[in-house]
Amino acid sequence: MKDKIQNKDIDKMRSYSSIFSSSYFSNLLQHDDYSFIDDNILQYDQLKIGKSFKTYYEYIRYIYNELTKQYRNEYVYKNTFITELLINSYGVKNTIALSEFKVGNSIADIVLFNGTSKAFEIKTELDSRRRLNGQLMDYRKIFKECYVIIHEAFIDDYLIENDSVGVIVLERQKRSLKMREIRKAKENLEIDSDALMHCIRTEEYKTIILEYFGELPKMNSFNMFEICRELMREIPSETLHNLFIEQLKKRKSNTKNLAVFQKELRQLGLSMNINNNLHEKLLYKLNKPIPF
Repeated sequence: MKDKIQNKDIDKMRSYSSIFSSSYFSNLLQHDDYSFIDDNILQYDQLKIGKSFKTYYEYIRYIYNELTKQYRNEYVYKNTFITELLINSYGVKNTIALSEFKVGNSIADIVLFNGTSKAFEIKTELDSRRRLNGQLMDYRKIFKECYVIIHEAFIDDYLIENDSVGVIVLERQKRSLKMREIRKAKENLEIDSDALMHCIRTEEYKTIILEYFGELPKMNSFNMFEICRELMREIPSETLHNLFIEQLKKRKSNTKNLAVFQKELRQLGLSMNINNNLHEKLLYKLNKPIPF
């Protein structure tokens, strides 16, 4: 892929990829700000209006297709994951998916909570592997299963890594991208209660303490964290993990609705937690004709 990128306009691909930004789409929804799309059209694709695309959504679909062929960035990987694995394999009925979940000094690209917990780290063809071991060590502190998602060209390189980590590959087929699990993650049996405490919200760890011990101890805003941390250390790992899942599955999530999102917009929908009303509003705005 590197040779193909070098022979293309890298600046154009980077500009295309920047369009899929939560902040840009928030401005579109709130302020009718199309400038982040218009600037790309005027700079790179004005002559294609009416031929390759007519509406803003058609343009989004056009540039997304270009990215899948020439510049498979993290957004493309996440979108493919949502379609190929979350929706078509794991299922969304009893699953909560979250994007960008902080654990220690790392941020997992996508995490899933259903009957277990799974963390996924994406390493595209454009990424360095330099921080991977540290990232996976952080995720294994609180998640039962950890996976790395890679391009099929690098299977051999990643299979020699820690065999407790699962491996998922991105494959390019004739007309689409596919994902396939080639090594299942081994279950992590130990949960680091201190690490978990720093990853969840105050009400969540207080509820975990209440659920396990039956009551909350006397505490104030100054000593609450330390008291709860000491108590959480007493909870057996398997029980703590199950209580952790219960709390995270209560978070507000649009996971069940992702299947109705257009495939190019699913990761945006997840990261912005777009509900049905906002989804309809977004489609209305994107289906407008490009005015120049």
